[in-house]
Amino acid sequence: MQVTQTYWLEHAWLDTHVEPGVALDVTDGRITAVRENTATPPPGAEILRGLTLPGLANAHSHAFHRALRGTVQVGSGTFWTWREFMYAFADKLTPDTYHALARAVYAEMALAGVTAVGEFHYVHHAHGGTPYADPNAMGEALVAAADEAGIRITLLDTAYVSSGFGQPPNHHQLRFSDGSAEAWAERSSLLKDRDHARIGAALHSVRAVPAGQLATVARWAEERQAPLHVHLSEQTAENDACQAAHGCTPTRLLADHGVLGPRTTGVHNTHLTDEDIVLLGDSRTGTCMCPTTERDLADGIGPAVALQRAGSPLSLGSDSHAVIDLLEEARAMELNERLRTRTRGHWTAAALLRAASADGHAALGWQDAGILEAGALADFTTIALDSVRTAGPVPRLGAETAVFAATAADVRHTVVGGRHVVRDGAHALVPDVPQALAQAVEALRA
Repeated sequence: MQVTQTYWLEHAWLDTHVEPGVALDVTDGRITAVRENTATPPPGAEILRGLTLPGLANAHSHAFHRALRGTVQVGSGTFWTWREFMYAFADKLTPDTYHALARAVYAEMALAGVTAVGEFHYVHHAHGGTPYADPNAMGEALVAAADEAGIRITLLDTAYVSSGFGQPPNHHQLRFSDGSAEAWAERSSLLKDRDHARIGAALHSVRAVPAGQLATVARWAEERQAPLHVHLSEQTAENDACQAAHGCTPTRLLADHGVLGPRTTGVHNTHLTDEDIVLLGDSRTGTCMCPTTERDLADGIGPAVALQRAGSPLSLGSDSHAVIDLLEEARAMELNERLRTRTRGHWTAAALLRAASADGHAALGWQDAGILEAGALADFTTIALDSVRTAGPVPRLGAETAVFAATAADVRHTVVGGRHVVRDGAHALVPDVPQALAQAVEALRA
């Protein structure tokens, strides 16, 4: 017998506007009715005070990078010096330590209103590249961690074959490499979807997968109708190396090998030519911007406005998890563009929220999430409108308040599949998230 639970939303963002007094009926993990003009809570309803948004989608995550927070802020350097710190932590991961860290990181995401994560996963093997007894032990640890933290995951299993154009993997990268795209496809085919998890694919970058093997990964994703993500033109050094090796940009190389398309998302897309932007837009290839990481690593500001105008849908990610706050990522995308152009108002608050919710979910293969309407997955989050950051504006400006004033600290509730994962700012499944994070990070430092 199916049981219907009603949630009464004091205020709800319904894609274009904020509506007061909305009742959501939820049955078997999906929204079955959206009833507006409900001034008072129906009997027995769960009451959500504040502004309720669709659940946020963190479209680009490297869970183990969370262990770098604070540590890599000492001194100076570039992306490439940061990468050496990252390798040191990657070397220490085991299925057990990775599970513990990811569980805590995904719980932190739930506390920040995230209901689905795209995990760009490339640490596949034991030291020296030796497969575990279960060749997907690391990926399965991430899938289990998301389940225990109460959120959905798209495991973007990543092909990583070389350290650069024509170069074998270095000693750190042996853990990442299957030896060839064909071997990657054989291993990743053993992973299966489940209720809370979907399996997608990723190309780490054009420098990490030889040009002749790009199509193998694209074909794997095409056959499964699965998402395909790729780090794209994050660094000018990658562009220069690609020009030297192939006489073209990374975007052109991907286009020539059949990688671009509406199920594909380029992550960062920072240093693009005008032709690159046209190629991405015309193919409806998505763009995942990660403004905090792009600032933290001194990558640069990508042409997000031009990409969206060309036809590339935008999503957002917290990437290296210097902070986990999708509201900050949405705000930063607009504010970065203001700094670059010295003009304001490139996106409305509604457009930025869509990038953080519906369009992010679509990039991860969850097309039935990210919107408050009948038939959608019952995934939503509630932002306080009475905190020191959000008090004052009238509720009808709730979207603007959420994007331009609120932070992850203002998340009051997170509901996934109709289940309260975060209630009144406390995680229901991971009792002490800060302690879980501290213990998991310390285990990697030991």
